[in-house]
Amino acid sequence: MTGPQDTPWLPLRQLRVLDLTRLLPGGFASSLLADLGADVVKVEPPGGDPLRQVMPETFAAIHRNKRSMVLDLAEPEGKRSFLALVPRFDVVIESHRPGVLDRLGLGFDALRRANPRVVLCSLSGFGQTGPYSRRPGHDVNFLALSGFFAVPQRPAGTVDRPGVRVADLTGAMYAALSITVAAQHAATTGTGQHVDVSLHEAAAAWAGPLALPALNVAAADSPVVIGDNDVFTTRDGRRLSLVLFEDKFWRAFRDRLAGEFPALATDAYDRRADRNRHKEAVSVLLAAVFADRDLKWWIEVLTELDLPWAPVHETAAEVVDDEHVQARQLIAEVPGGPEDQQWHQVRFPVVFGAGLDSFRTPAPDLGEHTAEVLKGNGPRS
Repeated sequence: MTGPQDTPWLPLRQLRVLDLTRLLPGGFASSLLADLGADVVKVEPPGGDPLRQVMPETFAAIHRNKRSMVLDLAEPEGKRSFLALVPRFDVVIESHRPGVLDRLGLGFDALRRANPRVVLCSLSGFGQTGPYSRRPGHDVNFLALSGFFAVPQRPAGTVDRPGVRVADLTGAMYAALSITVAAQHAATTGTGQHVDVSLHEAAAAWAGPLALPALNVAAADSPVVIGDNDVFTTRDGRRLSLVLFEDKFWRAFRDRLAGEFPALATDAYDRRADRNRHKEAVSVLLAAVFADRDLKWWIEVLTELDLPWAPVHETAAEVVDDEHVQARQLIAEVPGGPEDQQWHQVRFPVVFGAGLDSFRTPAPDLGEHTAEVLKGNGPRS
């Protein structure tokens, strides 16, 4: 008999989710729930989620701890089977364009008739309403409209597109949070609801607090655009990040280095306001200073000064080999791919005192659990 001490801590163990999404945003949203213990059943079309073929390691990372079943929702039998499952589940999450589920006969009204407590989370580019709602879109489109590129950045520069799919993942996080809240409400009241998550709006929620102040503050006075909060290149071509936002950090930096770099021997930039007003000059000054020494030298000096800095990891190997990442056991090697090849994955990025195992089961094969789910079997006790 298994005692309480032997039972893994899975705070969402009682939550059951049918995941109709494809590609990154929906998969990442339901992966957060699955890591926390929810029983997530990925309902895939006969051909499977395209991410399986296009980015197999990414698919594996965001579909661990889930089950997979295959249903053709375009066919009557597939619809009937799906609707028969809905009463046993708390949440349905989908990422079709607005209106698609309704045309399939699986919209919120149909789901609510099957289960009044069901929460339907629709994760789309621009939301279920509005002039852009039926537009196709991808991450950079959502960022372009969100204010991401309107956040003031380095002097006389433009904002580059990030490699990370910021809008996709931001929206996924809001979806996971909203699902948890809505499911809790449904469990208390017996009434479900339709949750409308827009990737564009999620990105705007992140960009807004930094972009919108520009409506009231001249760009030249914005505290966001600062020459001492940037990435700098060292003599040997390596890069490091440095933030001297607080006056105490700036003074420590220039006091220590003014002897070797005479241009720093001035109190003209000692105050935050002064560095803002002369951000271009500060940026040029720091770029020249860092270009005069190799990264190893800067590591010793900046560590000695206890300043907010970090080397820029520009390869996956550098990320994995970082001593802090290893000490925190942030990344693990898990079986996956041909011949159980070892793939690196990031654990759920919160350390709970009660303990949480992010790597309980690998991503399922396509349709691996179809029969099990249809029979009503599953991991939930």
